[in-house]
Amino acid sequence: MDTLTMVGLLGEGFLVSLQIFALTLVGSLPLGMLVAFARMSRFKPLALLARLYISIMRGTPLMLQMFAIYFVPYYVFGIRLTTDSKWYATIVAFIVNYAAYFAEIYRSGIQSIPRGQHEAAEVLGYSRAQTFFRIVLPQVVKRIMPSMTNEVITLVKDTSLAFSIGVIEMFTVAKQLVASEVSMLPFAIAAAFYWIFNLLIDAVAGRIERKLSYYHD
Repeated sequence: MDTLTMVGLLGEGFLVSLQIFALTLVGSLPLGMLVAFARMSRFKPLALLARLYISIMRGTPLMLQMFAIYFVPYYVFGIRLTTDSKWYATIVAFIVNYAAYFAEIYRSGIQSIPRGQHEAAEVLGYSRAQTFFRIVLPQVVKRIMPSMTNEVITLVKDTSLAFSIGVIEMFTVAKQLVASEVSMLPFAIAAAFYWIFNLLIDAVAGRIERKLSYYHD
């Protein structure tokens, strides 16, 4: 098989990886914010529940979580598995896993804002919602950007874990090509795909950080 054909096949697999990546961000970013607010809630049962969720998600392997979400409906509830079950299990597992990490990043960013800024906004007549979205959130975004960028880059690489329950993404395609072609070239091409995409993410994150540079700590 020529190199161009390999690149084409790996490109098709990378599109699946991109779908996992995009759907995970769409689901985990807002869910992480909700979990962060629950974690900071003054209602102790809710805060404890959020802490337990974060502890379980961060304390167990993502691969194990995928297997659990894939097999539990069948073994516990007797729900028949379909050809789409692997895909749904992968997306759900990635979302709930990354939401826990994003929640802690959000929480650290929100709690790093001095209390005096909230009090000053209150004196100026801002509502709690206005204070959060106009004063607190832009500063939080600036402060958490490095940590968020690291997690997003990790997510790109973690999409390769989907192979463990049979989702055919780029890493799966690369393994198949290595086995059939008896060559390490597919792995090298796959690595280039991951690396270039992560360079793009890093560039976008850097641009956002520069735009928010007027918020000085």
